[in-house]
Amino acid sequence: MSSNRISDENLPAEQESAHAEVERADDPFANPGMPAHRPRIQDIDERAAKRSERAVAAMFTLSMLATIGFIASFVAFPVGKIVYIWPFGNVSALNFSLGLTLGVALFAIGAGAIHWARTLMSDVEITQERHPIEATPEVAAQAKKDFLLGSAESGFGRRKLIRNTMFGALAMVPLSGVVLLRDLGPLPENKLRTTFWKKGLMLINQNTNEPLRPEDVTVGSLTFAQPEGLDDHNPDFNNEIAKAALMIVRIQPSEIKDKRELEWSHEGIVAYSKICTHVGCPISLYEQQTHHVLCPCHQSTFDLSDGARVIFGPAGHALPQLRIGVNDEGYLEALADFDEPVGPSFWERG
Repeated sequence: MSSNRISDENLPAEQESAHAEVERADDPFANPGMPAHRPRIQDIDERAAKRSERAVAAMFTLSMLATIGFIASFVAFPVGKIVYIWPFGNVSALNFSLGLTLGVALFAIGAGAIHWARTLMSDVEITQERHPIEATPEVAAQAKKDFLLGSAESGFGRRKLIRNTMFGALAMVPLSGVVLLRDLGPLPENKLRTTFWKKGLMLINQNTNEPLRPEDVTVGSLTFAQPEGLDDHNPDFNNEIAKAALMIVRIQPSEIKDKRELEWSHEGIVAYSKICTHVGCPISLYEQQTHHVLCPCHQSTFDLSDGARVIFGPAGHALPQLRIGVNDEGYLEALADFDEPVGPSFWERG
C-alpha cells in the first residue's frame, strides 16, 4: 500500500517554502529564520570602502569646523545685532549663528557615526538565545570575545582617519558648552551691595518726576520714589531701579517704635526699599492704620513702624531703610546709600 505523503527533503523548492509557511502558520512561535546575508559594495570593493571612510571623516571634520564657527560667532556678534535672513526675516545674528553652527556640529557627528555603521561596520545579523541576567563565566568570556571581534570588524583600529577625526569632533563639541559660560556675565563684584543712591540725591516722585518736599507726604499716604538723575532713558535704568526703588510713608513720630528708624526719618517721614527681601517682588500694598506693607507675590508682611521687620510670610529679613533729610532748598534728599544690600538674600552677604 503506497503512501501519498512525500518526505520534506524530496519536495521541490517552491513546495518546500510553502510547506514551511504552513508549519509556521500552525505554530505561531516557530523561528522564522533570517534572510540570507547580502554583502554591501563596501564589503567587496576597497575603493568604495575608502570613499565611505572619506565621507565619514568629512562629516567629523565639518563638525569640528562648525564648533569653531560657534565659538567665533559668540565672540564676533554683539547681543543686540539684528540681521535679515530669508526666509526667517529679522533675527538676532548671535542667536541664529549659534543655533546654526551648534546644530551642524551635532548633526555632523551623528550623521558620520550612522554612515560609518551602515557602510563600514559589520552588518551581519547575529541571533542570540535569551539567557539569565546573571552571566556565566562562559557568557562573559564570549561577550568579551564578541566585543573584540566587533571592534576589529568596525575598523576602529585600522581606519585611523575616521578614528582621529571622530576624536577631534567629540573633543571639540564640549567647547561650545564652555564658551556658553560667557553668558553668565562678569562677576558682580559689589554691585549687589550698592545702589544708585548716595548722599545729596533728591527723592523724585515716580508719578510726577518732581522732587519731593516734606509737605508732599501726608500721614497715611504711600509714595514711590527714585533717585535724582535716574530716568527711563538711562540704558541701565531697569537694573538700577530694581535696587533703588523706594517707598515713602509718613507716620506720627510717637508711633515709631524703632529708635534707629526714628533717627533716620525726617519729621516721621520714613523711606524703605520697595524690593521684597523674599524673591525681589515690588511691594505695593499699605495699610495705614497698622503701618503694615504687604508683598503681593507671597504675602510677606512688614511693619514700617518697627524697623520694617517681618511679621508674616517667607521673607528672611527686614526691609533696608534709607536715611533721609532735607536740603537747603527744602527738598527731601538721601544722606547715604542703604547700609545693607536690598532685595533677597544671597550667599555672599555674610
